[in-house]
Amino acid sequence: MKWIVGLGNPGPQYEKTRHNVGFMALDALASRHNIQITQSKCKALIGEGHIGGVKTVLIKPMTYMNLSGESLRAYMDYYKADMEDLIVVYDDLDTELGKIRLRYQGSAGGHNGIKSIIQHTGTQSFNRIRMGISRPEPGHAIVDYVLGTFPKKEKELLTGMIEDTCNALEYSLNHPFERTMAEFNK
Repeated sequence: MKWIVGLGNPGPQYEKTRHNVGFMALDALASRHNIQITQSKCKALIGEGHIGGVKTVLIKPMTYMNLSGESLRAYMDYYKADMEDLIVVYDDLDTELGKIRLRYQGSAGGHNGIKSIIQHTGTQSFNRIRMGISRPEPGHAIVDYVLGTFPKKEKELLTGMIEDTCNALEYSLNHPFERTMAEFNK
């Protein structure tokens, strides 16, 4: 079984914000495979199904971004889920808008959701897909930027990035993450 955690903030006011691209990617993947992410468990919304013949659980923590690790840890403990089967999908300021970067370890890089996951799991070694949102123009507050929505001119890049993320996630279910990185880190 594989488990994929998309990071974001719950509630309609955050739905289309830059900080919620992890949720957007999971919703798109769920839609592709007719999985409903509606079950409320472990401080998260969860959907289960099969993708490419692999049992896969899609998880959207409902703890708000900064406490994402609580939900992930609760799931891990309850289901005895293995960190090796985990992929975390989230927004990244240091990756160009529209691009994705896959990694299997590293620091939080200032991302509070990842900081919380590292804190609750005790490790920086887990598979991740960073979805690029670029940095704001100088003088703009980062918190306002990440909680802002994508302007119309960025919609095409956003849609392409969500597609790339879904493709990488699907590929990763039947290939080692190293190979997935080689395939999708262009």
